[in-house]
Amino acid sequence: MRRILPLSLLFAVALAGQAPSSAPATTPAAPAAAAPAPSGKPRVRISTNYGPIVVELEPEIAPLSCANFLAYVQSGHYKGTIFHRVIDGFMIQGGGNTEDMKEKTAPHSVKNEAGRAFKAGLKNTRGTLAMARTSDPDSASAQFYINVANNESLDWKNDTPEGIGYTPFGRVVEGLDNVDKIAKVKTSWSKGQASVPDYPVRIRNVELLPNP
Repeated sequence: MRRILPLSLLFAVALAGQAPSSAPATTPAAPAAAAPAPSGKPRVRISTNYGPIVVELEPEIAPLSCANFLAYVQSGHYKGTIFHRVIDGFMIQGGGNTEDMKEKTAPHSVKNEAGRAFKAGLKNTRGTLAMARTSDPDSASAQFYINVANNESLDWKNDTPEGIGYTPFGRVVEGLDNVDKIAKVKTSWSKGQASVPDYPVRIRNVELLPNP
């Protein structure tokens, strides 16, 4: 399963199953106001039972990650999945498991672009969208997470397996309040995994929005 481990998990672990088993130290930050979409930046709406979340992708900064994510969007992979790992003050992770906690087959993985993103100024800060993975730096496939705090422990440090970090490839531009609602849900241990919401946080659909 994919996790963010402190640098390995995502998720100081930093993603098992695609996320860390424990949350790293975080620094709260105020949400940034959404700006009009610049030309050429795709926007995707994640429809959940807690309301919609609109993310703006950064294809010039993380081209492989954006293309991979959009391929899963366009294939309909995310419909019927859930946010299966939720840690308040850290992140919400989803896009890989069904409501009964079965992991969907995700055949395509993507090369880690955390270093490229970090050097371009895109980091694991509050409201950013990033790829979940296992301890293998290049194992990110369909699962993603949204940072609910500034998570420097997940950023690129160097190109070693321990320091390479997790790739942010976009940011929330609408619905950060809905992300915060999800982050506050009650969680428990379920089917061998920690931090699973007691009541499913459903991803009803994920769709590419028309260019403005």
